[in-house]
Amino acid sequence: MKVIAESGSTRTEWALVEGEQLIQRIFTDGLNPFFQTRREISRCVRLGLPEIFFKKKLEQVYYYGAGCTSHEKKNILGASLVAQFKTPIQVESDLLAAARGLFKHEAGIACILGTGSNSCFYNGKIIVKNVRAGGYILGDEGSGAVLGKVFLSDVLKGLSPREITEHFFETFRISPDEIMDSVYNHPFPSRFLSTVSYFLADHLDNEYVFNIVTSNFRNFFTRNISQYDYHNYPIRFVGSLAHTYAPVLRQVAQEFGITVDMIEETAMDGLIKFHAIQTED
Repeated sequence: MKVIAESGSTRTEWALVEGEQLIQRIFTDGLNPFFQTRREISRCVRLGLPEIFFKKKLEQVYYYGAGCTSHEKKNILGASLVAQFKTPIQVESDLLAAARGLFKHEAGIACILGTGSNSCFYNGKIIVKNVRAGGYILGDEGSGAVLGKVFLSDVLKGLSPREITEHFFETFRISPDEIMDSVYNHPFPSRFLSTVSYFLADHLDNEYVFNIVTSNFRNFFTRNISQYDYHNYPIRFVGSLAHTYAPVLRQVAQEFGITVDMIEETAMDGLIKFHAIQTED
């Protein structure tokens, strides 16, 4: 029996599995060693998961997460998880989770569009090339955080359509000062920005909204995908934002001569199959 976990900046999906059989699936808050200490991560894991995850005899815990891009950050997560599960832990990046979940052992370009964004060329075994994501301040084109940032900037400067702005304030019950406070003074501002981005999904018939969503996706293709050999390999997407805006994403991809053959909300189903195959091998 194994535990497979895949974490973005907003939420973590945990699966207790036996081969390809899913025993239990649960979601907790996102974990990120860039923003949380080892103790905070341990507390979140212990309080967020039901006891069955700790009482079962586990062969291995496979954890894939945002922020797990260096040995230092992986060690923070690994130490936190070993303390809770008392079993061997393998910590990898959420980008490798996307690649394995989307392609298993095939080669292709794997993309994440969720709270943040990322991409890579995966040769069926390892990530061979990665255009650095840059985070929601220096990069993350196509992500929910950047889409939310662009929209809120327009709202604060009075550039968004009046009816959209009014509906936004009615929906979120928030003032301009509280927006500033949430972005600059509260923890995990990217989560807040990403939450705002999903508001736009109900207004895609508005030209302004449609244009900022498509512009966000075009920036992702222009600044990231164009640096891969995208004409000769399949491109697939995973992430809540990609899933929510799938028709628009496919439309923008067509502008670049790309047909997207798979868009998944999470990588978990693919990861379960990947690790079942690994066990058989």
